[in-house]
Amino acid sequence: MNSTAGSDSAGVVRRVELEVSGMTCGACAARVERKLNKVDGVHASVNYATRVATVDAPQALDDADLCAVVDKAGYSAERRSSGPADPDDDPDLRTADSLFRRMVIALVLFVPLADLSIMFATVPATRISGWQWILMALAAPVVTYCAWPFYRVAARNLRVGALSMETLISIGIIAATGWSLISMFGEDAEAADVGVWEAIIGSDSIYLEVAAGVTVFVLAGRYFEARARSRAGGALRALAALGAKDVAVVLPDGGEMRIPVGELKEGQRFVVRPGETIAADGLVTSGSSAIDMSAMTGESRPVDVDEGDAVTSGTTALNGRLVIEAARVGDDTAFAAMLRLVEQAQSAKADIQRLADRIAGVFVPIVIVIAAATVAGWLIADGDIDHAVGAGLAVLVIACPCALGLATPTALMVASGRGAQLGIFLKGHQALDASREVDTVVFDKTGTLTNGALDIVSVSVADGHARDGVLRAAATLEAASEHAVAKAIAAAADVDPDGVDAFVAEPGKGVRGVVEGRRVQVGSPRWVAKGAAVPADLARDRRTAEAAGQTVVYVSIDDEVCGAIAVADTVKSSAAETVTELRRLGMRTLLVTGDNAAAAKKVAEEVGIDEVVAEVLPDEKVARIERLREEGRVVAMVGDGINDAPALVTADLGLAIGRGTDVAIAAADIILVRHDLRSVVEALGLARATRQTIRTNMIWAFGYNVAAIPIAAAGLLNPLIAGAAMAFSSFFVVSNSLRLRRFAAGREWAGNDAERAEKVSA
Repeated sequence: MNSTAGSDSAGVVRRVELEVSGMTCGACAARVERKLNKVDGVHASVNYATRVATVDAPQALDDADLCAVVDKAGYSAERRSSGPADPDDDPDLRTADSLFRRMVIALVLFVPLADLSIMFATVPATRISGWQWILMALAAPVVTYCAWPFYRVAARNLRVGALSMETLISIGIIAATGWSLISMFGEDAEAADVGVWEAIIGSDSIYLEVAAGVTVFVLAGRYFEARARSRAGGALRALAALGAKDVAVVLPDGGEMRIPVGELKEGQRFVVRPGETIAADGLVTSGSSAIDMSAMTGESRPVDVDEGDAVTSGTTALNGRLVIEAARVGDDTAFAAMLRLVEQAQSAKADIQRLADRIAGVFVPIVIVIAAATVAGWLIADGDIDHAVGAGLAVLVIACPCALGLATPTALMVASGRGAQLGIFLKGHQALDASREVDTVVFDKTGTLTNGALDIVSVSVADGHARDGVLRAAATLEAASEHAVAKAIAAAADVDPDGVDAFVAEPGKGVRGVVEGRRVQVGSPRWVAKGAAVPADLARDRRTAEAAGQTVVYVSIDDEVCGAIAVADTVKSSAAETVTELRRLGMRTLLVTGDNAAAAKKVAEEVGIDEVVAEVLPDEKVARIERLREEGRVVAMVGDGINDAPALVTADLGLAIGRGTDVAIAAADIILVRHDLRSVVEALGLARATRQTIRTNMIWAFGYNVAAIPIAAAGLLNPLIAGAAMAFSSFFVVSNSLRLRRFAAGREWAGNDAERAEKVSA
């Protein structure tokens, strides 16, 4: 969502997202962010990887005012369009194609240029007539047409008094070309009797291959960077492509008319046929079908829906025709919310990235000063003008801070895309920061470890009665009731809901009616057994079930108590496996629930949790988590994202299990769309793998510049090699981040199990 309303002490604040064009490095993003934040009442964050500026601005400032600030900084901006992006629109791919054409031309000309330049410079006897013009003919297209994007950006920035990576590149290319021209054409010129000038025009050093080589390597780095950004954003574009483009609405006369999905209104009914994508969140009014939920939840098994069931946008009907009444459309759908989650995660900026941006913002002018000092120092030290210029060029080329600006946002982009494929949504850097040290996982019970819906656990019958007959009679009667227990019993047998006569529901007690000519009662044991004898076996089974936290109803047929049905909220099939895996990884696990102690203990035993805190209110859950944190624990809370919201916020890391409700999105750091608890392990693993990737990127980026600049200034680095190393630095960062596209749970935890186990046992 591109704008939201809020308030602060200055009045109403709105959030707007701007697409910024012209940024080429982290220093550019830092400059735009700095300019925006200088405006009174504005708080902005600019992400270089996504080219998006997220701005909280006073209501009085309109979009044009904010775009004008960006324009004055030397870049251009426009309001980011609302709704999902066009899946076929990939600006990064278009940029990559343009860069590729220039790169190919530069590479084709660079190879002979490098050979001839080195030969003519090192062996003057090989210089034929017009050799200078041959070199210039090869170099001119490279240092003009191919390098033109660098000059354009550098000139635009200079007009507003700014320096950028393009400034370093442009100075390096122009300096190398200019020095080569002086060396080639100045040796026959008449020079004044000045030592330095004589040294210049007497030099045999030709740096045309450096100018062309730097152009090739930078273009190559930019090309692979653009392709990497395109691949990193591919998950979001693929998700956007899953949305319906048009929808067949039902007309008042019963006919159908196809309209663009953006024109669908709440309350309208629309038709979904096999193979079509559901266009809005809504309720099935007629028809049945199996629904492919994989796009929204990552679940591979289809889900059957029937009349009265809720369906979600972005999912696909497989084998039946549905008529759906739209409840939420457009930006209010779960599908749109999922896209926003991915976009927000990609736009997040961690503290470590803010530090990198600040460094990149002052890095360029410092490098220019270092390069000038390097030239001056070598001239004073040994008077070798060739060596001095070469060292200065190497400093300019090697120091470009591309990798610094890409280290964090590229990893976040890839991780959020991979997470979306797995049904895991990282809401930002908080999840990454907390996941590194998590050693305690707290689970809620209902809807988290359990399915959140009642199922039959056991059916006991009195002597002389058949189990199937008693269950069928109870299910037929309960099919007419809306009670949760009734639904569980009715679902246990295939019955005719119209097979009941004289149906009566007694609130708080149960139901009665006539089924196949017999009087049937189902309800609380006290109500059903009133005035009737209860077989000892049924009474014993009732006590056993209730001791285990189960709910028991009695069944009577023709006033004879003949059955006891126990229902309970059953444990998810993935719960025990998840707890076992967390414990294997050294995690301490707790069950904290508001349910009674017997039911909580039963579930904990079934899934393998040793510590149980039962019968607590939401604020007591918060107190328990705070106590764990005071003990030095780093706590992850797993809940359903609604009544657990306070605990999710209090924990170091909140993971909400569910379909992405508004409360879950607001409270948790990670949203787990699938109900499969194994996604908890996957989410923690993905967050940790992303954190490790960012750390590797930052170590490389900082270490590269810190180590390379002194080497270049010492004259130990050829400018051509410096250009290749600079391009490789950016390539390393983006390729390292792209490894997250192949993330699989479990791999990234290796090596930390013993450390966690020691901490837990302590």
